[in-house]
Amino acid sequence: MQTTLSLSQYVKKRNGVPLGANHSMRNMLSRALGAKSFPIFWHYWNPIWGYYLSRNVMRPISQFLPMWLAVLLTFLVSGALHDIAVALVKCQAIFFFTPWFGTMGVIVIASNKYGLSYGALPWIMRAMINLLFILSSFALTELTQDLLRLSA
Repeated sequence: MQTTLSLSQYVKKRNGVPLGANHSMRNMLSRALGAKSFPIFWHYWNPIWGYYLSRNVMRPISQFLPMWLAVLLTFLVSGALHDIAVALVKCQAIFFFTPWFGTMGVIVIASNKYGLSYGALPWIMRAMINLLFILSSFALTELTQDLLRLSA
């Protein structure tokens, strides 16, 4: 019996269609945006990236740390990798994605802890709530970084 899914099995499970299928991106966006909670949004968002983060970061960390901390550290690692990628393209140090993803990780943890679910709402309302979480965490990160620049 297989205990872990292959990448193609994982993507098919998340998107409902095989890796590279015509409607893979559409399914990912529809499922993620229409998710009944912010943690489930992340469950469906970018299944290829999620597969590798789950397999190589979250699962190993969760072997010796509480799951909530493994989730937060996984979001921070993902943010750091995004910062590194942007820094390589821009040829300058970037430190934005790490705190932004950390903020979204805290929202995921809090949503799980308090059982926040809006699954009974229509798809468009769920999408607006999920986008609101993303945009508000982005704005909070921007505001915090602006305040830090002003105080320096």
